[in-house]
Amino acid sequence: MINHKFFFTAGLLASVILAMPLSRAAAQDGQGAVFVMTNAASNNQINAYVRLADGSLESSGTFATGGNGSGGTVDPLHSQGSLTLSADHRLLFAVNAGSGTVSSFAVDGASLTLLDTEATGGSSPVSITQVGDLVYVLNSGGNGSVSGFQVIGNGHLRPIKDSTRTLSGTASTPTDVALSPSRQFLAVAESATNMIDVFRVYPNGTLSDVVANPSASATPFDVAFTPRGALIVDGTSNTIYSYQIEQNQSLKTITGALPTEGLASCWNVILPNGRFVYTDNAGTSNQSGFAIGANGSLTPLGDTIVSSNPDNSGNLDIAVSSDGHFLYTLNAATGSIGVFSVQRDGGLVDLDQVDGLPAAAGLNGIAAY
Repeated sequence: MINHKFFFTAGLLASVILAMPLSRAAAQDGQGAVFVMTNAASNNQINAYVRLADGSLESSGTFATGGNGSGGTVDPLHSQGSLTLSADHRLLFAVNAGSGTVSSFAVDGASLTLLDTEATGGSSPVSITQVGDLVYVLNSGGNGSVSGFQVIGNGHLRPIKDSTRTLSGTASTPTDVALSPSRQFLAVAESATNMIDVFRVYPNGTLSDVVANPSASATPFDVAFTPRGALIVDGTSNTIYSYQIEQNQSLKTITGALPTEGLASCWNVILPNGRFVYTDNAGTSNQSGFAIGANGSLTPLGDTIVSSNPDNSGNLDIAVSSDGHFLYTLNAATGSIGVFSVQRDGGLVDLDQVDGLPAAAGLNGIAAY
């Protein structure tokens, strides 16, 4: 006797596998994608690339954000995190600094579908952080502020009522925002005031009042959490340092300021496994590498400088693939992407420079999986 139920179930399973989003299939094949934001003052767009198994990139198209960027020349947003990919690489978030909005996209391999565009509750949004269904956007206009959103449905954004909070004071020049893996704390770098702001995140997504902590070194620029919850900071003082956030929102230093041995060390990326962190040094067109201890302590890798871009690249942002095997730099001054292989000991091997982006045209933001 033929078991029709069996064949129906098997056929249904086959159809599900065939319909599996490309993003999942690509991950299984060792592939992924890299995204770069144009930040164009009119019709901001995302340039997408397929990441092949060997780390090389193939252009896949451009996708409008539904808003406007700031335009400008090199590093007009003066920030990290203007383009952010969710940990499961199903959603991509982009700021539209010229429109005061944030956009969310569905990710299907290297293809994007615009889902939503929402006002950010402030002016000149420059940085986004996301963990689970919580998204926070940093607005650099005026004295600076942060606003929260909940990801609902298939990736739409719903503003969290009463979640907007101002920063420590006037003219703070905020540059980056990061949500801790536990979703308990939100951190902001204020480069003009040499402060690192910490907010407590309540269960409904609203935020406490700010606690402003003096930075261990001048001009903090970016803030990033390790998988274990330590906070790593670096900036234009060309140093990197790490903290533990206490329950009262104060910062306890784990590793004091270490020199990056580069200049304009304003961007960093932590490997998904939490073993290494790299800074992108725009002033010297190179990268510094540090090992991360279990408690968040930092130790330089070798002579600290682990790789280089061509001179005058203007490498102003950095991303790593979700498998931790490849690192990518956005070389805004030359309109290229630097491609590096991550070695087991934390070293980087230069693989390629991918050209074709509009050089010195205000490019900001890179994300990868």
